[in-house]
Amino acid sequence: MTRKKIITQWCRIAAGLAVFALGVHLTIYANIGLAPWDCLGMGISNHTVLNYGLSMTVMSLVILLIDLLLRERIGYGTIIDALLTGNLVQLYNNINTLPENHNVWIGIAVMLAGFVFMALGMWIYMTGAQCCGPRDSLLVGLGKRMPAIPIGVVEIMLWAAVLLVGWLLGGPVGIGTLLSTFGAGAVMQLVYSLIHFEPREIRHRDVAQVTRELLGSRRDG
Repeated sequence: MTRKKIITQWCRIAAGLAVFALGVHLTIYANIGLAPWDCLGMGISNHTVLNYGLSMTVMSLVILLIDLLLRERIGYGTIIDALLTGNLVQLYNNINTLPENHNVWIGIAVMLAGFVFMALGMWIYMTGAQCCGPRDSLLVGLGKRMPAIPIGVVEIMLWAAVLLVGWLLGGPVGIGTLLSTFGAGAVMQLVYSLIHFEPREIRHRDVAQVTRELLGSRRDG
């Protein structure tokens, strides 16, 4: 693959993360409780000098290191995700001028809209074919080490642990937490069915493979 195509893929990944981050921002603005990882990020920001964006970035980098220790495949997409997503969400939070929402039904509608943007952002991101984000890699790595437990149960266990820590740190928990835990996947599946997208058909390339492609295109050039 040429260097130009690889850079185009990186731009696609960044664009997808920008759309995904807008969706996350909407779930925060909904003000009815957060998904487990976002709850943890908010909880960390409550007890440190870090804002939500930097908390999520530091957490993603720590998870990225754990992924490496678990010997999971890491792509440039994984690294871009770790560095960009939390800070993009924080940017949307900072530029939002709308008053704080206190209506549960509006919050539910806004959160569902956020799920749609998150699904579309993941679609754009995944078509870059340079591996999944740090948290997904962590789930896969843990699942491999607990082969007797279904991956769905492993995911619930991971989310429960993350949510517990986030709640203990003061992260917001509410009806939106349940909606995020059980509704985000359903909305994603609906969106992907409508746009005829199957994530499992994508052949991802890790850092080593893409680096070889970059070096090869440089020599060819």
